[in-house]
Amino acid sequence: MNSKQYISLAFTSFRRNLLRTLLTGLGIVISIASVIIVISSAQGVKGFLIGSFEQFGSNLIQTETRVPNTGSINSGQSQEAMALGTVVTTLTVDDMEAVRRLPNIKTTYAAQIGQAVATSEYDKKTVMIYGVSGTFLDIDTGKIDRGRFFTEEEDASLARVAVLGSNVAQDLYGDQNPVGQTIKIKNRNFTIIGTFSPRGAILFFNYDDIVFMPVQTLQKQVLGINHVSAITSSYIDKSKVKTTAADIEELLRDRHNIDRANPDKDDFIVQTMDDVASTLDTIIGGFTILLVALAAISLVVGGVGIMNIMFVSVLERTFEIGLRKAVGATRKQVLRQFLSEAVMVTLFGGIIGIIIGVSVSYLISFIADILGFAWKFVIPAYSVVLAVGFSVACGLIFGLYPARRAAELDPIEALRHE
Repeated sequence: MNSKQYISLAFTSFRRNLLRTLLTGLGIVISIASVIIVISSAQGVKGFLIGSFEQFGSNLIQTETRVPNTGSINSGQSQEAMALGTVVTTLTVDDMEAVRRLPNIKTTYAAQIGQAVATSEYDKKTVMIYGVSGTFLDIDTGKIDRGRFFTEEEDASLARVAVLGSNVAQDLYGDQNPVGQTIKIKNRNFTIIGTFSPRGAILFFNYDDIVFMPVQTLQKQVLGINHVSAITSSYIDKSKVKTTAADIEELLRDRHNIDRANPDKDDFIVQTMDDVASTLDTIIGGFTILLVALAAISLVVGGVGIMNIMFVSVLERTFEIGLRKAVGATRKQVLRQFLSEAVMVTLFGGIIGIIIGVSVSYLISFIADILGFAWKFVIPAYSVVLAVGFSVACGLIFGLYPARRAAELDPIEALRHE
């Protein structure tokens, strides 16, 4: 017998027991569809997050404060627990200026976040205040809708100026043009010099609900502090990005009097976009493996179902097996016949699962796009190969034992079974 004959016999068996065949393959369909959906969704999430980071600007190196490892942990407290609520005040605007002077740095801006009640003559609202340097728009991709952004000179002179996010402008001034009007924050009047175009949330950070002001104005006149929480830098030559990140680390260690031989004492962390992408790969990869493992459990359950059904099929067709062996069918031929049936069930279940998985993945990306998320529809080739491989392997593994039982039947005893 050739392969075509085995396939023909398998289809004949399927037609005789169509409902049972469909129910047998259902577990495989669900598990394979789950694998496709999980892998596609993981790639969609990764693309969405990286795309969101890129909206902050391209060619970025981000420097943020962190609580250094002091090495003194009392009463069983973890370093993380001790760091909870701790504010690091060592990163400053002067550090930002020093970073800007490094060879491969194009420009930088310092940033600090605060919160306050903003009051106009029409309404008031609790808003997030984002203090940044005048070079903010040289890096960030935001667009000014009306008016202008503040300058470095206004930042250095502690000018009381502000630029409103689109939602803040709408909530406090309605349909009026707020440019030129005054907004009160912490009992100080700030002149509104511009508004941003609508931008929406980026990584759960809604730019439309923010009041922007010069970072040094925010420090001295609103928050009463002298530190910043982050320094964002753009670089010139991408091939030197790792060296540039290392230069920033060495510069800040010198400025903060940190021993270079003990980086655990660093009160800052420097990350490039490659570092962010690598971290996302690790996190998303871990979740993907976990979810694929859970989907594989349903594949095992489906495989056990196939084994049970194959045992039932062998029992029902005992006389047929005995007759075939009596007229000359070999043990190997009977084995291949039943094994081919198991593989065909799982293979077709896998193909249907792939179709369903791709369809659901596309639907998820379509709905996400409607909701405003930059979610790309991605089906990695390896996920399809993995799905097909899983389904065929499932047929071989869980169909082998029942097929061997069928092949080992004594023809005389099998004929008596009827």
